[in-house]
Amino acid sequence: MENNIKNVICSAIQSKKMIKFNYEDSARVAEPYCYGESKTGNEFLRAFQVKGKSKSGKPVGWKLFRASKIKSVAVTDKYFVIGHHYSKEPVIKNSHCCIKL
Repeated sequence: MENNIKNVICSAIQSKKMIKFNYEDSARVAEPYCYGESKTGNEFLRAFQVKGKSKSGKPVGWKLFRASKIKSVAVTDKYFVIGHHYSKEPVIKNSHCCIKL
């Protein structure tokens, strides 16, 4: 993944701001929680999607986004509060920047 995209995502995680981005040709809006490496060595973003489309047919909910498919990411001006849906359960190893509680 391009370093500046990774930096944008990490900045959003640290400031608890939502991001908007394109993924698999669909616009998405999400609360970013964790960015890191999977067991297979691929980079992923763990986020709670709040708006947009999804191939699964579920546009809202927890998602793992493969970093190499994330395009045109931008930090919005909307903050998010860690809600009851947040779990500290690790799903990504070697996390580069997890949300600060």
